[in-house]
Amino acid sequence: MNTNGHEPIKKVSIIVSRGSLDGVYPALIMANGARMEGIEATLFFTFFGLDAIIDKRMDNIKVATVGNPGMHLPTLLGIIPGMSAFATSKMKKEMEKLDIPPVREFITMIHDAGCDIYACKASVDMFHLKKNDFCKEVDDIIPVGQFYEKSAGAEILFT
Repeated sequence: MNTNGHEPIKKVSIIVSRGSLDGVYPALIMANGARMEGIEATLFFTFFGLDAIIDKRMDNIKVATVGNPGMHLPTLLGIIPGMSAFATSKMKKEMEKLDIPPVREFITMIHDAGCDIYACKASVDMFHLKKNDFCKEVDDIIPVGQFYEKSAGAEILFT
């Protein structure tokens, strides 16, 4: 028991379904924090979250400016050419100040710390992807049933 009277978290499984910076980084930060606390961690990338682990796309993850209420921009401003690139540049500079690494480096760091990384088979099939489309840190492409098996006893988080 910890100080609040609850059993400590021993295992987390994090589902990443959005491929924007604000969809990917919360999962990476939470997985990294879990590993730093000695908590077992699994990342499961599905739908557009796959962009964070696709070798040719992972270095170009951007901030979504249209339809993102967290940007506090009217939709019309979000569609202005260059707005997403501007917002992405600004956010990346702020993350650099906090020593938060780029996506590729962060994924390598988390994987090296013992986090398992999986791609969703249904999404991989839907987007006609293959194992060699992904970065080397992806442990496997698995169906959701297998993800649930691996997540037995885990807190499941959805970002």
